[in-house]
Amino acid sequence: MMKKLFLSFAMVLLPLMASAQQTVPVLKFAYFSYDKVLHAMADYAVATRSYNDLKAKYDAEAKRSADDFNSRYEEFLDVQRKLEPSILRKRQAELEELMDRNVAFRKETERLLKKAEDDIYAPVRRKLDATVRGMGKESGYAFILNSDNNTLLYVDTAKGEDITDALIAVLK
Repeated sequence: MMKKLFLSFAMVLLPLMASAQQTVPVLKFAYFSYDKVLHAMADYAVATRSYNDLKAKYDAEAKRSADDFNSRYEEFLDVQRKLEPSILRKRQAELEELMDRNVAFRKETERLLKKAEDDIYAPVRRKLDATVRGMGKESGYAFILNSDNNTLLYVDTAKGEDITDALIAVLK
């Protein structure tokens, strides 16, 4: 008797449980390789050329300064034994000052190049970010993950979608 009661109770609850499972929304998500998409963008190639041109100018100036220092130092080495002590100290001080200016220029160059890199690539990153947000809204994704740098250790491909190639196609 108890078995029949339990069985009929389970039969009544079974359709309710099935309908309850259908009302639970399924979250749809996507993932992609940010770096792969970024590097595939035409805008990224343009930005990279611009950055490399700027870097080449700074590198050329740094090389010119180093060559100037080296030639002055070699000249100093050739004549140092013949110089009066006060002239020797003056020339050494000039070389030290030139070397200090070169080191300061190199540090300032690194800072300026880092800022320039951030500024040059910012519009490209904004475009990619906006495209990802647009694709997310359009496709109804609850979220989109960046799969770079070993941050996404596991993805069930039946539940998530790799949109790397789709983003590359949209952004070319």
